[in-house]
Amino acid sequence: MNKISLKDWVILLTIVPTTLISLTIAGYFSYSRYLELNEFLTIRSQSIIEPIAIAGAESLIKKDRKKLRQLIGFSHKKHIDIVKSITIFTTDNQALVTSAYNSDSDVLRLKVGQNIPLHTSTESLDQYFIFRTPIINEYQPNKITSPDSYALENNQIIVGYVAMQIDRNKIKYSQHRQMIVAFSIVVLSALISAFFAIRLIKNVTRPISTMVQAIDRIREGKLGSRVSGQLIGELNFLKNGINAMAQSLGDYHDEMQRSIDQTTIDLRKSLEQFEIQNVELDISKRKAQDANRVKSDFLANMSHELRTPLNGVIGFTRQVLKTPLSETQRDYLQTIERSANNLLTIINDILDFSKLDAGKMFIESIPFNLRESIEETLNLLAPIAQKRNIELSLRIVPQVPDSLIGDAMRIKQVLINLANNAIKFTEKGSVTIDIEGRNIGQNIALFKIMVTDTGIGMNVLQQKTIFEAFGQADKSVTRLYGGTGLGLVISQRLANEMQGEIGFDSKEGKGSTFWFNFQCKINPIPIETPLDTKTLVGKSILYYEPLIHSRIATSEIMDGWKMRVIPVYSLKKLSNVLIQNKKIDFALIGHSVKPTKINELKELISSIKPHIPSIHLAINSNSPNLQEALLASGALSCLSKPITPSRLSRVLLPQPNLIAQYTDQKPYSIVPIKVLAVDDNEANLKLIKELLLEQVVEVTTACNGKEAVEYCKHEIFALVFMDIQMPIMDGVTALKTIKANTGNDKTPIVAVTAHALSGEKEKLLQEGFSGYITKPIDQTMLRHNIYEYCDLNLFIPSIPPANNNQTIDNKELPINGSATINTLPNIIIDWSLALKRTGNRIDLAKYMLEGLINSLPETKQYISDALTSQNIELIETLIHKLNGACCYTGVPSLGNITHYIETQLKLNCSLDDLEPEFFELFEHLDNVLAQGPKSLEKV
Repeated sequence: MNKISLKDWVILLTIVPTTLISLTIAGYFSYSRYLELNEFLTIRSQSIIEPIAIAGAESLIKKDRKKLRQLIGFSHKKHIDIVKSITIFTTDNQALVTSAYNSDSDVLRLKVGQNIPLHTSTESLDQYFIFRTPIINEYQPNKITSPDSYALENNQIIVGYVAMQIDRNKIKYSQHRQMIVAFSIVVLSALISAFFAIRLIKNVTRPISTMVQAIDRIREGKLGSRVSGQLIGELNFLKNGINAMAQSLGDYHDEMQRSIDQTTIDLRKSLEQFEIQNVELDISKRKAQDANRVKSDFLANMSHELRTPLNGVIGFTRQVLKTPLSETQRDYLQTIERSANNLLTIINDILDFSKLDAGKMFIESIPFNLRESIEETLNLLAPIAQKRNIELSLRIVPQVPDSLIGDAMRIKQVLINLANNAIKFTEKGSVTIDIEGRNIGQNIALFKIMVTDTGIGMNVLQQKTIFEAFGQADKSVTRLYGGTGLGLVISQRLANEMQGEIGFDSKEGKGSTFWFNFQCKINPIPIETPLDTKTLVGKSILYYEPLIHSRIATSEIMDGWKMRVIPVYSLKKLSNVLIQNKKIDFALIGHSVKPTKINELKELISSIKPHIPSIHLAINSNSPNLQEALLASGALSCLSKPITPSRLSRVLLPQPNLIAQYTDQKPYSIVPIKVLAVDDNEANLKLIKELLLEQVVEVTTACNGKEAVEYCKHEIFALVFMDIQMPIMDGVTALKTIKANTGNDKTPIVAVTAHALSGEKEKLLQEGFSGYITKPIDQTMLRHNIYEYCDLNLFIPSIPPANNNQTIDNKELPINGSATINTLPNIIIDWSLALKRTGNRIDLAKYMLEGLINSLPETKQYISDALTSQNIELIETLIHKLNGACCYTGVPSLGNITHYIETQLKLNCSLDDLEPEFFELFEHLDNVLAQGPKSLEKV
């Protein structure tokens, strides 16, 4: 659509409206005048013809032609300007007289069949009007003078009619003249309007066009263009504005050009700097990538190097726990295992930095025992609660499944955080833990853990920020209770990763309840033999516990053993029960043992002793002195709260069964298969062999990938457990060689590695490994892999093979009196540590310590030579080998310094910076060489 110009608008808004209005007015008045002239002619004609009709009635009746002729002749002459002819007709339509003898009577006569009009009528022709008026006899109304006459309704008689021919030319001329005058006025108005429009265009549109052209030139960059001339009104203001704008634009353009020139100069200098910086950034980027790669390698190596000795510590500790031990020895070993697991947790937390950095959090799927994991957690929490004199109680709903597949470490991590917070923020009262679960699908269960305390609680404002990172519910909390405020944030993320959530309910001053839920698969293979409590069926026990949660939880445990439980919560009811029941097998007394109530507890024991000889205590303390004092008062055993099934069963079961439950467990499945285990670490290889021999018939070991390939060329194995980092040939290369060049191409090969970095499992599975387990190696993990990759028909009941190595209770160790177990820090030879790391096998501990001592002179010489030649790679190899040897022998001081040096070398620390540590290393080497042989002689 084309735009209409201002000139066109001026024309449209001036000439066109004026012309239209003029045409309308001229047309209206011309038409009105036309009608007026016609009406005037009609009225004038009627004023002529009607008097003739009246005056000529009597003459017509008398047939007086002369008089009629005089009458019409006079009228004709008087109105000669418009009258053409006047004729009088009789009733029989015959012309009687006429005023013009040359006129055409036929034009004036009525047509045949037409009646004489009763009133004056008009007939219009092209050039004439014909008027006809009846002649009525009004003098003799009742006398009919002619047979053709006829009467009207009022008795009047029509005796004829007068016809008059009127000329229209004069009227038409007047009408045409009127129209010409009107339209001449229209034309004149249009011309006048056009004249003023042209003036307006000249005075308005032309200056505007000039301004538009000037603006176009300014837009094209001709900033010197100006609008000239003197304009009228607002146009002059517009002209001045355009000129001012052009001036401003010109000034701005000049300033901008100067700025551009200066900026161009600066930009050239900056580009030179940017080129230099780009080169520096590229170098920095490469360094950062290299540093990131080094960090990943460091984390992987650290994981491997730390998990490798931990594998031996945890594995052999668990092996020793399977042997007959005294209660004290078992407690010590369990403490060692818990401490090792805590160290493993710290390592995992360090590795989590990498996972969090990448936005990934990998949740393991490992078989575990729920109740055992929860008990391990409580064993860590109980001393803290007891120190604060807070009752810690656990209740697990009996229907909750026990054998699960999931990430026990993450579950314990969340529980420890919630329970620690509950204990930390509770001054007095109790902390209770409730665990419930339900099936939500095939082999999938949803568990909910609730931790309730009677602590300080939180107000509404504090509750809104409780899950914010680096924040506490109150700013004063950090100063009063400590902590960074990250625990709940991490717990929330872990709960989400386990397809669950975390929440809380809290009231200020009344305590809080934190809960979290998670999903786990139900393990079809029981991973722990149930407690043998057949001897407790039907036994009666008097259970005194004031705390309702502990009373319900422990009563459910004993009800599950089908014992007859008599719970009481007051001393009065306890006395009534003793009176009413003559025979009760056991008494279990729960007590908070506050200092002011210890004597009351002793008196209570003395009062119950005559009625129930078998009295067992559950106290909120782990003090050995207190326990000995209470045992001296007559109690048979003294448990530390919270009460767990394993602890309670050990004190209630007969003494022979106490050992039997660890040594004579029910027969389990020994799979008749041959398994190949590959690991470059001698201790790890020995441990995995011991663990496998408890589950399979035959185990073959190889110390590197090349040796494993040779075995696979000559034998077919049902399963292969392959370490990844090994000398000569690593695990991945060995896997590919076995699959390609041996008959074990279909044999499942499981990767065994200490690496725990994100993506490691997926990478190994892509390489072709069938499965993946991490160090420390867990017996249940091994059994789960055997179950997964072997024929289920092979799982037949059998008796575990006897251990060739003799295991001896610590109480029977033939240690010379001078070789007392030393528990002081920084000792040179720790024989008890050596025994623990070899599962209380004296011959193995002696063999490994002797091998270490014999290798030290050569190792010392090699390290000294390498330091002299500054051969860092050789030093790293020697230190790594020495560190691995120290992990499974009782040389803690040497092991600590060796581990520290290896860590610093992996962090690219220079040899000069480690010079003091190497002097310390040689000192410890000399100490071990000096004291080692003496210690071996005393054993």
